[in-house]
Amino acid sequence: MNTELPRTFKVVTVWLLIGLALFLAVQWGLHTQRQTRLRVDGEVLELRRSQDGHYHWPGHIDDEPVDFLIDTGATTSAMSAALATRLQLVSQGSVGAQTAGGVTRGQRVRADVRLRGGVTVERLTLTALPGLDSAPDQPLLGMDVLGKLRWSQHNGVLRVDLRQSASN
Repeated sequence: MNTELPRTFKVVTVWLLIGLALFLAVQWGLHTQRQTRLRVDGEVLELRRSQDGHYHWPGHIDDEPVDFLIDTGATTSAMSAALATRLQLVSQGSVGAQTAGGVTRGQRVRADVRLRGGVTVERLTLTALPGLDSAPDQPLLGMDVLGKLRWSQHNGVLRVDLRQSASN
């Protein structure tokens, strides 16, 4: 009786193991990249530009973890309408908004925002826009918050002085 596995089964198993090893290596690399993207050194926070060309600042809206996209061209901070609904944020009224995609309507909502590094803004007014629903957990951090901080950008690194607080 032959107890040896068929050759095809062995080849498929080897390729599956190689594929799994590559997948795990890529996931580990992405995790490491996310970890090194943000560094707090004393009273200075450094954000490195990510591969998509943008700066991302991890934080929370109320208690929901999010990855803010820093948008220096945005007057106010914004979030997806889907996220606002999920967080059960109450509308403070309708508002028109000029976006990269054109003019749209959204809802004003209020929420507490906490950014990694200790920056907190209580009861920040955000604009909940349906056009941001394609990336619901990636709100935009606008100049209403950034304008209260001392920051600079050089060689793909955004440095934020944490001695100043954005708290309202």
